[in-house]
Amino acid sequence: MNEVSTTDERRADLTRRLARVRAAIAQACATAGRDVAEVDLLAVTKTIPAADVAILLELGLTDFGENRAQEAADKVGEVAGLAPHAAPRWFFVGGLQRNKARVVTPWVTRVESVDSARLADALDTQVRRAVDAGGREGPLPVLLQYSVDGDPARGGVARDGLAALAAHVSGLPGLRLDGLMAVAPLGADPDRAFADVAAAAAALRDDHPSARVLSAGMSGDLDVAIRHGSTCVRVGTALVGERRLASR
Repeated sequence: MNEVSTTDERRADLTRRLARVRAAIAQACATAGRDVAEVDLLAVTKTIPAADVAILLELGLTDFGENRAQEAADKVGEVAGLAPHAAPRWFFVGGLQRNKARVVTPWVTRVESVDSARLADALDTQVRRAVDAGGREGPLPVLLQYSVDGDPARGGVARDGLAALAAHVSGLPGLRLDGLMAVAPLGADPDRAFADVAAAAAALRDDHPSARVLSAGMSGDLDVAIRHGSTCVRVGTALVGERRLASR
């Protein structure tokens, strides 16, 4: 099978998958009595090739989520070469080590996984340096990663630490607090988990009214998350299929 045929087949596959995902979001919004325009689709493209991202850009997607700093940095450059006239937005959705803040700062649109003051400080430092050097304009939007069950092994900040972290982040000139991100714990009842997430997001907005983004819901539970107020669903498997090694 030649490369053109393979590319055409992958484009057809991604077209079908994207249509199904958009239909699922539309149905979830209709069921919840919400406008579909209120919910953004973030394509989680970790470990898939840059060529797939280029196809998704052709299909109208603009927002892509990555969770490994160096892999993502390489992919950003590859995608720029494959689609030089496109304007993708890159979101970091995984655990981020403080020493990788400098890797993501040049290209990231939003970091969704801030779960400690030390990580926030590291990002703030790198963003201010980038702004001073002309590499960025303005502060970096961030979301606080909320831990539903408080398990530190999975990342995120527990409810009793959320207000303090929000206050800390909102005081950093290099960052802009945009809202909350959460993942329903494995094995948990999604309805109960996302109800808890919605309550945490509402409490955050009480103190920080501009923090209105709620990034919650993935391939298997986006309908429940949308019912509980998610404004951004992060879809990987349903959209791109099983993970493949990223191109280099």
